Amino acid sequence: MKIAVLSGKGGTGKTLVSVNLAAVAAPSTYIDCDVEEPNGHLFFKPEIVREELITVKIPQVDEERCVGCRECVRFCNYNALAYVNQKLIIFDDVCHSCGGCVLVCPEAALSERDKAIGKIEIGVSGDVSVYTGILNTGEATGIPIIHRLLEEGSDDGNKPVFIDCPPGSACIVMESIKDADYCVLVAEPTLFGAHNLNMVYELVKLFDKPFGVVLNKCLNEENPVDQFCSDKGIEILGRIPFDHELASLNSSAEIVAHKQDEYRELFSSLLETIVKKMGESAGSKRDGVLSDLKKMSGDTVSGERGEALHGSHSTCSDGSVKGVKPKEVRSEAAVDS
Repeated sequence: MKIAVLSGKGGTGKTLVSVNLAAVAAPSTYIDCDVEEPNGHLFFKPEIVREELITVKIPQVDEERCVGCRECVRFCNYNALAYVNQKLIIFDDVCHSCGGCVLVCPEAALSERDKAIGKIEIGVSGDVSVYTGILNTGEATGIPIIHRLLEEGSDDGNKPVFIDCPPGSACIVMESIKDADYCVLVAEPTLFGAHNLNMVYELVKLFDKPFGVVLNKCLNEENPVDQFCSDKGIEILGRIPFDHELASLNSSAEIVAHKQDEYRELFSSLLETIVKKMGESAGSKRDGVLSDLKKMSGDTVSGERGEALHGSHSTCSDGSVKGVKPKEVRSEAAVDS
């Protein structure tokens, strides 16, 4: 179970939600993918058990071999190479580390070197495994760090995984949510909050992810985000009240679910709602897959989780038989169950 928590901007309450969900779900895994400014570790204060340096491959040129053919320059779609004044220039920050320039060089003048862009820290805080990504200052992208974080964190047993995404809707956010089973969108109940919510709403729709909204800093009055969710048919999973004590604890890097019973109940209830919605979404998606398979194969598919199967088939115009074997239907349905 992988739950991604995201928001349209920083300071909305994304880390508040993800940290406390991981706390009430313990044993669990918390992954801080906000690699430019990670702060989940301030709450959990984990004991670090391992660090790993993250590197990317960057081309380097042997000027004695380079004949100025510009094959590498023409190949690179990102303009990471330029040939100026009889010299090949490489722009590290633009390079996407695909290695194509090395392959197309007819003189073998290009090779690759490792460039460190940051690191990941793996730690333990009680029953919560904490994975933190840290991007070096001045680096252009943290995607390789996020990729490695999710790779490591996803192998951490069968515990629920909570992904604290970067703010906004850029490429690093896309990398963070691509394997998520469910997305929680955190928003403030203001006009600006509705605008930022729309950004991440469009993103999760693009990725076809099931999702719901959590409103933070709520007052007992109507607000633009309520109207936005009503207009779009978006479910509001929960509301976190505008509360000075909560704000004080959170700004002091305290896990509020550990400090007050009412906050623990709030986040436990929110977690139950999310799990319930995930089950409903998985069932709906499974039913859709089975329906599509039925249309494609002509089979009669019934029974819970697609176990059922009275195979039928149809004959093509060339006399061949088309259809899907029962075991193939089970296999595809199981992916979404």
